[in-house]
Amino acid sequence: MIDWLSSLSVTQFVLLVIGVLFVLSILSALLTWVLVRRGLRTPYAVRRMNRLTLWFVDLIKRPITVAVLDEVNEVLRTGHYTKNISSALQENHDALLALVAEKVREDPSTRVVSHLPGYDLIVSQVSETTLRVVVEMLGDPRMDALVSDLIRHNLDQIKEAVRDRGDSQGPAAPAKERSPMVGPRNGSGPTR
Repeated sequence: MIDWLSSLSVTQFVLLVIGVLFVLSILSALLTWVLVRRGLRTPYAVRRMNRLTLWFVDLIKRPITVAVLDEVNEVLRTGHYTKNISSALQENHDALLALVAEKVREDPSTRVVSHLPGYDLIVSQVSETTLRVVVEMLGDPRMDALVSDLIRHNLDQIKEAVRDRGDSQGPAAPAKERSPMVGPRNGSGPTR
């Protein structure tokens, strides 16, 4: 029986322990629910398991969050997001030109200018030029590097905030809740 356990790698063993704790926590939650529904008290072992589960979740949630953010960061570094935006703009070229022309015509500040001869041609040419410049900028590798750096810096800031929050709080132990109506526990007020 122990042979299969000793053949597991460290990662497999950790996953096995996490799986067992997960199953036990679900079973203890279900048992608690059933007993409370029947009006019985939760057994000490189940209460202890519930506390242990909460402690374990508080212990691992920050490192898992940081690890997930690290993985997301690695994946995002390999993407070419501005090229994707450029491709989408090229696919919707005609619709975008029509949209820009419509919005310029509806703009209240262009009412006077809209009566000039050649106004539609000017709006069309400026829209076409602007779209072409934007598509070329988004296709440039320097713009891709800019967006990649933006994403990386934001993820680094998020990871640092998660780490700082974890360092300042430490793993949270399940707090014993007290009602605000309960006085100090020195015998002067009611206690739970």
